[in-house]
Parts: sequence; structure tokens; C-alpha cells
Amino acid sequence: MNKTPLDILKSAVTATLGLMMFAVGTYLIIQANIGVDPWDAFSIGISKRFNILFGTASIIISFAVIGVDLLMREKIGIGTLLDAIVVGKTVDLLNYLNLIPKQDNLWIGILMLLVGFFIAGFSQYFYMKAGLCCGPRDAMQVAIGRRLHMIPIGGVNVIILVVVLIVGWWLGGPIGIGTLISPFAAGTMQQFAFNMMKFEPKEVKHQGFIESFRVLTKRERETKSYE
Repeated sequence: MNKTPLDILKSAVTATLGLMMFAVGTYLIIQANIGVDPWDAFSIGISKRFNILFGTASIIISFAVIGVDLLMREKIGIGTLLDAIVVGKTVDLLNYLNLIPKQDNLWIGILMLLVGFFIAGFSQYFYMKAGLCCGPRDAMQVAIGRRLHMIPIGGVNVIILVVVLIVGWWLGGPIGIGTLISPFAAGTMQQFAFNMMKFEPKEVKHQGFIESFRVLTKRERETKSYE
């Protein structure tokens, strides 16, 4: 738990760096050019339909999901907002720099896809250990899972991804072999990274906005009490 303003600042920096690393993984997955995961397909579909940047579409979707999270009274924190903004705009920057061309070779594309998922999975270690709350999509998954308690959380995730995938496909998002690989590759690479770092995400105590605000204003209240 972040107990001082300095702790929160350090955690926010750690989370931001982790999310930027996640964006690098997402960029590689997109440039692999063999299909992307459902949420990225949704963002790309929105960007194509409304002629906006990928990052802008991702931010719009993220804030819409945050609205759902709030309606379901899920805990939202600094990390949730960082997730909503940093990933999409970092991908936009990488697209602008055009460092890696889109692949036209299937096997190189698969290799790049797997590397992208590994980087994304490894980055979540830094993001999650910051303890500043889950990203919008993860929070929504947990919130829905609590209400559909008869369905395992993995099943809830599948339902969400299927709905998002259908909408993304309808909007023109890139669906391909990478989309089929993504549910398995993402989880496997994430777990491999967590095992390598000896990290258990269930043990992290996340700090919402209210708790962070109390920490940030505690010193000010203590100072006033001595006056």
C-alpha cells in the first residue's frame, strides 16, 4: 500500500513505465499483421470508422468502460486513468515513428506476435505491483464476475471478449490467426513473466482514488493541526 505522497509518486511512475512497455507489446502485435486481440480490434475498428488515431479510439473506449465500472461501483484509482491514457497514446507515438514495418511473412508475424505478448505480459508486473487499481477492462471484468457469480471469471472474460470481437469485426478491425492465438498466448506469456518475477497479483492491495486522496492530504491536515 502507498502510505506517503512519495510512495504514490513512485508507484505512478512505475505504473506509467509499465504501461508504456505494454504499449510497445501492443504495437508489435499490431505490426505482426496477422490479427490482433479483441480489444485492439475494437479500437482499430473505431479508429477506421471515425477516422481517428488508434490511441484516441482506445481512450474513448477506456473512458466508456470506466463509466460502466463506476456504475457497478468498482474501485477506480490513479492507475485506471493512467491505463486509459498512456497505452493508446504511446502506440500512436510508435505508429508515428514507424520504427517497425507491418509484416507480410506469416512466421515472422507469429514470432513478432509472441514477442509482443511477452513484453505486454512482463509489463503488467510493473503496472500491477504499483497497487493503484486495475485498468478499466480488468475492473469491468471483475465487476461483472461478481454479479454473474455462477459463471467463472474466465467464462466472464470469454463472454466479454466474444462481444468485443464481434463488434470489432463489424467495425472493420483486423481479425486473423493472431486473434485466435491471442487468448492463449496472452495468458501464457503473462503467467510466464509473473513466475519469472515471482509475483502473485492476488496479493497486491490496490489503492483507489479515495485512499490516494487521503494519503496526499494527510500531511497537509497534520501541518494544520500543529498551527
